[in-house]
Amino acid sequence: MANMEGLMQKRIAVWAVLLFCTVVSQNAWAKTDLGLRSAGVDVGYVDPENISGTMGFGAFANMGNLSPDIRLAPHIGYWSKSEEAFGSKATISDISFSTRGLYMFHNTSPKFRPYAGAGLGLHIVNAKVETAAQDLGGGVIIPAMSASDNTTKLGLDLGGGFTTPLSDKTDFSLDLWYTAMSDVGHLSLKAGVSFDLGGSPHAEAPAPTSKSTSKSVHPSRARH
Repeated sequence: MANMEGLMQKRIAVWAVLLFCTVVSQNAWAKTDLGLRSAGVDVGYVDPENISGTMGFGAFANMGNLSPDIRLAPHIGYWSKSEEAFGSKATISDISFSTRGLYMFHNTSPKFRPYAGAGLGLHIVNAKVETAAQDLGGGVIIPAMSASDNTTKLGLDLGGGFTTPLSDKTDFSLDLWYTAMSDVGHLSLKAGVSFDLGGSPHAEAPAPTSKSTSKSVHPSRARH
Protein backbone atom coordinates (compact mmCIF):
# COMPACT_ATOMS: atom_id res chain seq x y z
CA MET A 1 0.00 0.00 0.00
CA ALA A 2 2.83 2.35 0.88
CA ASN A 3 4.50 1.54 -2.43
CA MET A 4 1.29 2.37 -4.31
CA GLU A 5 0.99 5.71 -2.49
CA GLY A 6 4.65 6.52 -3.25
CA LEU A 7 4.14 5.66 -6.92
CA MET A 8 1.06 7.88 -7.13
CA GLN A 9 2.94 10.77 -5.51
CA LYS A 10 5.77 10.40 -8.04
CA ARG A 11 3.30 10.39 -10.93
CA ILE A 12 1.57 13.50 -9.58
CA ALA A 13 4.93 15.24 -9.18
CA VAL A 14 5.97 14.35 -12.74
CA TRP A 15 2.67 15.60 -14.19
CA ALA A 16 2.96 18.80 -12.16
CA VAL A 17 6.47 19.43 -13.51
CA LEU A 18 5.33 18.74 -17.10
CA LEU A 19 2.35 21.06 -16.68
CA PHE A 20 4.58 23.80 -15.24
CA CYS A 21 7.07 23.47 -18.10
CA THR A 22 4.26 23.58 -20.66
CA VAL A 23 2.77 26.74 -19.17
CA VAL A 24 6.16 28.45 -18.93
CA SER A 25 7.03 27.47 -22.49
CA GLN A 26 3.71 28.77 -23.83
CA ASN A 27 4.13 32.06 -21.98
CA ALA A 28 7.66 32.47 -23.32
CA TRP A 29 6.69 31.78 -26.92
CA ALA A 30 3.66 34.05 -26.57
CA LYS A 31 6.08 36.97 -26.09
CA THR A 32 8.09 36.23 -29.21
CA ASP A 33 7.67 38.32 -32.33
CA LEU A 34 9.66 36.62 -35.06
CA GLY A 35 9.86 37.52 -38.73
CA LEU A 36 12.25 39.17 -41.16
CA ARG A 37 12.65 42.84 -40.17
CA SER A 38 15.87 43.91 -41.89
CA ALA A 39 18.91 42.57 -43.73
CA GLY A 40 22.38 43.92 -44.32
CA VAL A 41 26.03 43.35 -45.14
CA ASP A 42 29.23 43.89 -43.18
CA VAL A 43 32.95 44.08 -43.84
CA GLY A 44 35.97 44.37 -41.59
CA TYR A 45 39.17 42.94 -40.17
CA VAL A 46 39.50 39.29 -39.10
CA ASP A 47 42.42 38.15 -36.94
CA PRO A 48 42.66 34.31 -36.91
CA GLU A 49 44.84 32.52 -34.38
CA ASN A 50 48.36 31.70 -35.65
CA ILE A 51 47.63 33.41 -39.00
CA SER A 52 48.10 36.98 -40.20
CA GLY A 53 45.00 39.16 -40.24
CA THR A 54 42.80 39.47 -43.31
CA MET A 55 39.57 41.02 -44.58
CA GLY A 56 36.24 39.41 -43.86
CA PHE A 57 32.79 39.84 -45.39
CA GLY A 58 29.33 38.85 -44.28
CA ALA A 59 25.57 39.23 -44.38
CA PHE A 60 23.13 39.37 -41.50
CA ALA A 61 19.45 39.77 -40.72
CA ASN A 62 17.15 40.86 -37.93
CA MET A 63 14.59 38.09 -37.50
CA GLY A 64 12.59 39.79 -34.77
CA ASN A 65 12.48 39.32 -31.01
CA LEU A 66 12.75 36.19 -28.90
CA SER A 67 11.77 38.39 -25.94
CA PRO A 68 11.27 42.15 -25.50
CA ASP A 69 15.05 42.66 -25.15
CA ILE A 70 16.58 39.74 -27.08
CA ARG A 71 16.83 39.81 -30.86
CA LEU A 72 17.41 36.82 -33.15
CA ALA A 73 20.18 37.65 -35.65
CA PRO A 74 21.49 35.01 -38.10
CA HIS A 75 24.83 35.76 -39.75
CA ILE A 76 26.81 34.42 -42.71
CA GLY A 77 30.52 35.16 -42.83
CA TYR A 78 33.53 34.51 -45.06
CA TRP A 79 37.27 35.12 -44.83
CA SER A 80 40.32 33.72 -46.57
CA LYS A 81 44.07 34.06 -46.07
CA SER A 82 47.03 32.92 -48.21
CA GLU A 83 50.72 32.86 -47.39
CA GLU A 84 53.69 31.91 -49.59
CA ALA A 85 57.15 30.66 -48.65
CA PHE A 86 59.89 28.65 -50.40
CA GLY A 87 57.81 28.09 -53.51
CA SER A 88 54.77 26.84 -51.63
CA LYS A 89 51.43 28.53 -51.08
CA ALA A 90 49.10 27.77 -48.16
CA THR A 91 45.50 29.00 -48.12
CA ILE A 92 42.86 28.71 -45.42
CA SER A 93 39.28 29.90 -45.68
CA ASP A 94 36.20 29.82 -43.48
CA ILE A 95 32.52 30.02 -44.43
CA SER A 96 30.29 30.33 -41.37
CA PHE A 97 26.55 30.04 -40.74
CA SER A 98 25.74 31.39 -37.28
CA THR A 99 22.67 32.23 -35.25
CA ARG A 100 23.12 34.86 -32.55
CA GLY A 101 20.97 36.24 -29.78
CA LEU A 102 21.51 39.95 -29.15
CA TYR A 103 20.56 41.59 -25.87
CA MET A 104 19.64 45.20 -26.66
CA PHE A 105 20.53 47.46 -23.73
CA HIS A 106 18.03 50.14 -22.81
CA ASN A 107 19.29 53.59 -23.63
CA THR A 108 17.79 57.06 -23.34
CA SER A 109 18.90 57.86 -26.91
CA PRO A 110 17.20 56.09 -29.84
CA LYS A 111 20.21 57.06 -31.98
CA PHE A 112 22.60 54.81 -30.07
CA ARG A 113 21.65 51.21 -29.18
CA PRO A 114 24.43 49.09 -27.62
CA TYR A 115 24.09 45.33 -27.52
CA ALA A 116 25.90 42.20 -26.38
CA GLY A 117 25.33 38.71 -27.63
CA ALA A 118 26.28 35.09 -28.06
CA GLY A 119 25.60 32.43 -30.63
CA LEU A 120 26.53 29.14 -32.24
CA GLY A 121 27.64 28.51 -35.79
CA LEU A 122 28.79 25.90 -38.27
CA HIS A 123 32.11 26.65 -39.97
CA ILE A 124 33.23 25.06 -43.23
CA VAL A 125 37.01 25.36 -43.05
CA ASN A 126 39.11 24.66 -46.14
CA ALA A 127 42.90 24.31 -46.03
CA LYS A 128 44.93 24.00 -49.23
CA VAL A 129 48.66 23.71 -49.91
CA GLU A 130 50.15 24.14 -53.40
CA THR A 131 53.77 23.52 -54.35
CA ALA A 132 55.17 24.73 -57.66
CA ALA A 133 57.27 22.47 -59.87
CA GLN A 134 60.98 22.63 -59.11
CA ASP A 135 63.86 21.97 -61.48
CA LEU A 136 66.79 20.55 -59.51
CA GLY A 137 69.00 20.34 -62.57
CA GLY A 138 70.38 17.33 -64.38
CA GLY A 139 66.95 16.52 -65.68
CA VAL A 140 65.53 16.07 -62.16
CA ILE A 141 62.18 17.86 -61.83
CA ILE A 142 59.89 17.77 -58.86
CA PRO A 143 56.34 18.07 -60.22
CA ALA A 144 53.83 20.55 -58.83
CA MET A 145 51.68 19.18 -56.04
CA SER A 146 48.45 20.23 -54.38
CA ALA A 147 46.57 18.97 -51.33
CA SER A 148 43.41 20.22 -49.65
CA ASP A 149 41.20 19.34 -46.74
CA ASN A 150 37.64 20.37 -45.78
CA THR A 151 36.34 20.14 -42.23
CA THR A 152 33.15 21.28 -40.54
CA LYS A 153 33.58 22.75 -37.08
CA LEU A 154 31.28 24.12 -34.40
CA GLY A 155 32.03 27.65 -33.21
CA LEU A 156 30.89 29.74 -30.26
CA ASP A 157 30.40 33.47 -30.89
CA LEU A 158 30.75 36.07 -28.11
CA GLY A 159 30.67 39.81 -28.71
CA GLY A 160 28.82 43.07 -28.86
CA GLY A 161 28.59 46.46 -30.50
CA PHE A 162 26.17 49.25 -31.24
CA THR A 163 23.80 50.40 -33.94
CA THR A 164 22.74 53.88 -35.00
CA PRO A 165 20.37 55.15 -37.72
CA LEU A 166 21.63 56.63 -40.96
CA SER A 167 18.10 57.32 -42.22
CA ASP A 168 14.55 56.15 -41.63
CA LYS A 169 15.24 52.93 -43.54
CA THR A 170 18.98 52.40 -43.02
CA ASP A 171 21.10 51.63 -39.96
CA PHE A 172 24.85 51.52 -39.34
CA SER A 173 26.42 49.03 -36.93
CA LEU A 174 29.89 48.39 -35.54
CA ASP A 175 30.70 45.27 -33.56
CA LEU A 176 33.47 43.11 -32.19
CA TRP A 177 33.12 39.30 -32.02
CA TYR A 178 35.32 36.47 -30.88
CA THR A 179 34.68 33.04 -32.35
CA ALA A 180 35.97 30.17 -30.22
CA MET A 181 36.77 27.23 -32.48
CA SER A 182 39.45 24.55 -32.59
CA ASP A 183 42.55 25.47 -34.63
CA VAL A 184 41.14 28.62 -36.27
CA GLY A 185 39.45 30.68 -33.56
CA HIS A 186 39.40 34.33 -34.56
CA LEU A 187 38.57 37.90 -33.58
CA SER A 188 36.62 40.11 -35.98
CA LEU A 189 35.89 43.83 -36.03
CA LYS A 190 33.28 44.75 -38.65
CA ALA A 191 31.12 47.64 -39.77
CA GLY A 192 27.76 46.96 -41.35
CA VAL A 193 24.78 48.60 -43.01
CA SER A 194 21.25 47.19 -42.77
CA PHE A 195 18.08 48.03 -44.64
CA ASP A 196 14.53 48.00 -43.30
CA LEU A 197 12.33 45.31 -44.87
CA GLY A 198 9.19 46.08 -42.87
CA GLY A 199 7.52 43.44 -40.73
CA SER A 200 5.67 43.61 -37.45
CA PRO A 201 5.55 47.06 -35.84
CA HIS A 202 6.12 45.31 -32.51
CA ALA A 203 9.47 43.82 -33.54
CA GLU A 204 11.51 46.46 -31.78
CA ALA A 205 11.51 47.25 -28.07
CA PRO A 206 11.42 51.06 -27.93
CA ALA A 207 14.19 52.80 -26.09
CA PRO A 208 12.88 54.57 -22.96
CA THR A 209 12.66 58.36 -23.16
CA SER A 210 11.79 61.01 -20.63
CA LYS A 211 8.51 62.91 -20.91
CA SER A 212 10.30 66.13 -21.74
CA THR A 213 12.31 64.62 -24.60
CA SER A 214 9.88 61.97 -25.85
CA LYS A 215 9.79 61.59 -29.61
CA SER A 216 8.55 59.03 -32.10
CA VAL A 217 11.07 56.42 -33.17
CA HIS A 218 10.88 54.48 -36.39
CA PRO A 219 10.33 50.76 -35.65
CA SER A 220 13.32 49.75 -37.77
CA ARG A 221 15.87 51.25 -35.36
CA ALA A 222 18.64 49.20 -33.81
CA ARG A 223 18.77 46.46 -36.36
CA HIS A 224 21.56 43.98 -36.66
